[in-house]
This record gives sequence, C-alpha cells and structure tokens, in this order.
Amino acid sequence: MRHIASLITFLILFSNALNAQDGKRTRLSFVLSPQISWLNSDEATVDGNGNLFGYNFGLVMDRFFAPNYAFTTGLTVNTTGGKLEYTASEVVPATHNTTYRLKYLEVPLALKLLTNEFHRSRYYGQFGLSTQYNIKTNDGDGNSINSEVKFFDMGYQIGGGMEYSLGGSTYMMLGLIYNGGFMDVTDHKVDDKATLNRLIIQFGIIF
Repeated sequence: MRHIASLITFLILFSNALNAQDGKRTRLSFVLSPQISWLNSDEATVDGNGNLFGYNFGLVMDRFFAPNYAFTTGLTVNTTGGKLEYTASEVVPATHNTTYRLKYLEVPLALKLLTNEFHRSRYYGQFGLSTQYNIKTNDGDGNSINSEVKFFDMGYQIGGGMEYSLGGSTYMMLGLIYNGGFMDVTDHKVDDKATLNRLIIQFGIIF
C-alpha cells in the first residue's frame, strides 16, 4: 500500500507541475467503480463459467490538449476476475472449476472527447487501452494461485458518460465503460487463451 500511496502522490505532484508550466489544463478525479467481470477462453475444453463482482478505485488524470479533447491516464486498484470450467482431457485429468479472483494495478491510456457544457452538464466518450499489473490472485477460498496468472495484462476500453457541475471546477462523473482483454491472463499447462472482460460503472469526483 505504501507503493500505491507513493504513486498517487506522484500523480498529484506531476499534475501540479504540468499546470505550472503552461496554460494547458490538467484535472484529477477520484473514481470508485463497481464492475462485473468474466473470463473467455478460445479452447473448446475450457468454458467461461460465471461472472464476478468487483470494484476499481484510485486516481484518474485528464490532460487537455484542446478545450474538448484530453489524454486520460491514472492509477487505480482493480479487483476483478472470473470463473473457468476445465473439461477432462489429455492435459486435465478430471473436469473441474477454477475461480480467479484477481487484483491489479491498472494504468489506463485513453483519449477523451467532451461536449461543451450546457445546463451544468457535459457528455463524453472515451476509447483507448488499459494496462494492468497483477499484485494478488486467489481461488475464492483465500488460497493463493499467483503462479497460475501472468503478471501483465492489456485490453481495449470504450465507453462514455456525463459530468455534472457541482460548482467551480468540481464535477460529478458517471459513466459506463466496456473493457475487453486481448491477452491471455492465465499461465498453466492448458494451452488456451483466457481473456479478461469487464463492464464498469464509473463513479467519480473531478477536482
């Protein structure tokens, strides 16, 4: 947790430094986002077998390069996962289910497009990439299975939402984002590609 706090502090200091250097605007948002996540496999003997509820929280930074366009990044803690059913085969001796409860440090890299403000509201769309780094994995019963999950994962994200002015530069943000993985998150003897997918309801306060 000390490393997470250090990285968040760095983002705040970096944001202040950027604003001090030129007139381009940088915003910080605190986000707390519930999500539904699941795993898909490209192997016929491995099936997705259920969704998991999780959450994502941390800081997001919007760096504007034009009045209605911003580059978005940040640092969040992402609690996610899914379930897979492995059918008995030459590699797997018996059919069994495995739950993957995953925790990542996530760094989004996206482009955000916003409308002009009217009736205290702005609407936005965003698309880009999501990179994340595994920090903890268990099987749902508290047993560590870190060795069965790869350290790095990447996917694409697309979504949109609205920002509502609370006065001054403070806004409340509400959005819906779909994140689709395109890398294999598992690392075991079954030769498949299991991708992580998420549907995220993004709540945030913009400062």
